[in-house]
Amino acid sequence: MEKGEGNNQTLITEFILLGFGNDQQYRILLFLLFLVIYIVTVAGNILIIVLVATDQHLHTPMYFFLGNLSCLETFYISTILPRMLASFLSEDKTISVRGCIAQFYIFDCLAAVECYLLAVMSYDRYLAICKPLLYPMLMNTRVCRWLAAGSWIGGVLLASTIMYFTAQLTFCGSNVIDHFFCDLTPILERSCSDTSVITLVSSVVSFFVEISPFLLTMTSYICIIVAILRIPSTSGRKKAFSTCSSHLVVVTVFYGTLTFVYLSPKNSSVGDLNKMFSVFYTVLTPLVNPLIYSLRNREVKEALRKAVSKLCPSQRDTG
Repeated sequence: MEKGEGNNQTLITEFILLGFGNDQQYRILLFLLFLVIYIVTVAGNILIIVLVATDQHLHTPMYFFLGNLSCLETFYISTILPRMLASFLSEDKTISVRGCIAQFYIFDCLAAVECYLLAVMSYDRYLAICKPLLYPMLMNTRVCRWLAAGSWIGGVLLASTIMYFTAQLTFCGSNVIDHFFCDLTPILERSCSDTSVITLVSSVVSFFVEISPFLLTMTSYICIIVAILRIPSTSGRKKAFSTCSSHLVVVTVFYGTLTFVYLSPKNSSVGDLNKMFSVFYTVLTPLVNPLIYSLRNREVKEALRKAVSKLCPSQRDTG
């Protein structure tokens, strides 16, 4: 703690993240659960990145964006879970103010990039299903690289505007945050500075980062569904829907839980529920992505089969 200049306010230099409580039995169980989730998530996403990079059959726009998404998810979950796992073991729930703001900034950047990538992937599926003859020309290698780069750069730049104002805040009063990671709302609640400007800026940024990509994603899928319903054969409709069903599931889980958390009332009666839904879009969405794309995607499973066969040749092949 530090004394504020010119007044008797005690400034906060560190926060206490309450996480999921102090019960010893549950803490060990949660540590093991989140450790397994973290290992599976990182391994699954890295596996998809390797498959997309090494298998020629996966050198298509859809898998190029999937590789970007898997790379993002690896960093995304690594921003939150390692520190949470360490707190389960050491019982040290403190985090410095600078560390808290840094965690929020990295998380916010990656969340913004994910919104853009999901929108780009939905647009890719729209072109593939609704404009199949023009698809190779409209979604060539150069365009894919620009769309991916634009998603990363745009997400980081927009999140940086919020970071600029957040870094200038001072904090006083209670340093307890009833959450498992540093999010904007609990950070602002602990500030003794004027937060009206940053609240306005975050609302404007949210429109460009969350609402606009969401509307583009929904528009793309409305057009996709209309196009699929016009396909005369049942097999044709199934094949067309299978190419975008995995992505649609990921979009539903991510935006569904994100919307609930940020639009629900901010009071103690729904605090624990908000915390649980936050787990979905911060921890489970990165886990769901590789599972959905590997289990529901024939090309990924075939690429994995070929990779395994190269690493572990059968006796018949070696003999």
